Amino acid sequence: MKSKLTLFLVFIIANFGALGVGTLLMNNGSKSVWYHQLNKAPWTPEGWVFGAAWFSLMTCFSIYMTQLVFKFERPNAELIKLFTIQWILNVSWNYIFFNKHLTLLGLVIIVMLWLLIGYFTFKYLTEMKYATIFIVPYLVWMTIATSLNAYIVINN
Repeated sequence: MKSKLTLFLVFIIANFGALGVGTLLMNNGSKSVWYHQLNKAPWTPEGWVFGAAWFSLMTCFSIYMTQLVFKFERPNAELIKLFTIQWILNVSWNYIFFNKHLTLLGLVIIVMLWLLIGYFTFKYLTEMKYATIFIVPYLVWMTIATSLNAYIVINN
């Protein structure tokens, strides 16, 4: 019998693990001369907002995934696959964008991540009902992040 607390802990560790690995792969990219010299969107938030946002988003996404997985009596292979793809896209964007400075490829990755989070949001809307509120901030943030990445690609 799975417990919600155990599932939540698995997701919180996986999600914050993604943030940790992503930060390592950035190679201090958000503080680099390269990043500071980019022509960034006027709506780019201050640096501290990114950390606060990601902390909140990964907490909410962990709650969402816990609720979603708990709805199924057996492990759901599609959910595991989608979550894993989300994890890989999330982590790889940091490496591709900040470490390798491949802004166009970063845009492709972030669009794929945005589409995947949108898929989660709308595919399971009927099952999740009110709990969908826990993934909506992630979708909104990915929309903003995608626009920031696109602005950099277009204006640099």
